[in-house]
Amino acid sequence: MPVKIRLQRHGKKGKPFFWIVAADTRAKRDGKFLEKLGIYNPNTNPATIELDVDGAVQWLQNGAQPTDTARAILSYKGALLKKHLAVGVRKGALTEEQAEEKFKAWLEEKEGQVDAKKDSLAKEKEAEKAKALEAEKEVNAKREAEAKEAAAAAAAEAERTAEATDEATVENAEEEVGAATAEEAKTEEKKDA
Repeated sequence: MPVKIRLQRHGKKGKPFFWIVAADTRAKRDGKFLEKLGIYNPNTNPATIELDVDGAVQWLQNGAQPTDTARAILSYKGALLKKHLAVGVRKGALTEEQAEEKFKAWLEEKEGQVDAKKDSLAKEKEAEKAKALEAEKEVNAKREAEAKEAAAAAAAEAERTAEATDEATVENAEEEVGAATAEEAKTEEKKDA
């Protein structure tokens, strides 16, 4: 029975989540499988991958062929390296301890790279957040300045209208006084005549 190590899709529309499985090549993509080897979630950054490396190596040694994506995942997690080292041990080029030591060194280096990527992503996110906050502060300061200018313009306009109304009332009062004195003069002229 030909066996493939492949991805089995789960999750909802637009948010795929995969199981890494060893399955018969004739089985449907999401159908029956022989063994679940791990999970792969591409929705996170960096992608979340959990893999049973020993189980994957066992299937690879028994002749299972990984698909292209599964091969990339197995390589990323070190299953192909471990299989390669196991072949070296079987041929006598390495001892079991040397192979295990090489694999652990490779794993530590890989974890360091992944941690560095996570740190850089976190720093980028913080920088982006700080930049957005600074832009928001600028916009708020601009709004406050515009509001102060508008308030000052409204106060100046109110002051001008108050002065204009004061002058107008003074002029109206003078006109009324002048008109009243003119009427009094006319009434006196009428009395005299």
